[in-house]
Amino acid sequence: MKRTLTCAAILLTCLLGLSAAEARVRNVTDPNAPRALPADGPVSVQWTDPNQFTEIRYSGNRFQAQQGDWVTTLATYFRTSAAKQLPAGDKLDITITDIKRAGEYEPWHGPRGQDIRVVKDIYPPRIRFNYVWTDANGQVVSQGEKRLIDAGFLTNSINITDSDQLRYEKRMIDDWTRSEFDGKATAGR
Repeated sequence: MKRTLTCAAILLTCLLGLSAAEARVRNVTDPNAPRALPADGPVSVQWTDPNQFTEIRYSGNRFQAQQGDWVTTLATYFRTSAAKQLPAGDKLDITITDIKRAGEYEPWHGPRGQDIRVVKDIYPPRIRFNYVWTDANGQVVSQGEKRLIDAGFLTNSINITDSDQLRYEKRMIDDWTRSEFDGKATAGR
């Protein structure tokens, strides 16, 4: 019996240790968290320190703003969206320098409402990034800094049943990749 209790205690300790390790990774400002997606395909995405992102620095609830893996999720989505539009053989390097997600925490609602992200048209999503687009020969097709903002994010058509917390940011990324690569992909070549 004593041996069974000891084994159960060891197992419980290991499980708690694993869950604590997972909890640490789910903080976007963790200094040990990656700052780039693993190299894979024609689109590389990295990001600067999330502590400097507007989402964290000016949040009404910094603790809640840091939670989750939303930076990696948006970077992965950026890669997927751009790869669909990028001409074959071309490469794109993106460095995300700032993110402000749609909505805001409003701490003045009191202790029961301070952890709720309030989505209003006065809190539009914004993403700022640098990019370099090169063709198959290594020649720069386009480069620069982009500042995306969707001031009409609540009035633009969106699926009412979409529960993705990053749906507004993802739509903004899709709009940019379509506009950036659609006409330029074949022009001037």
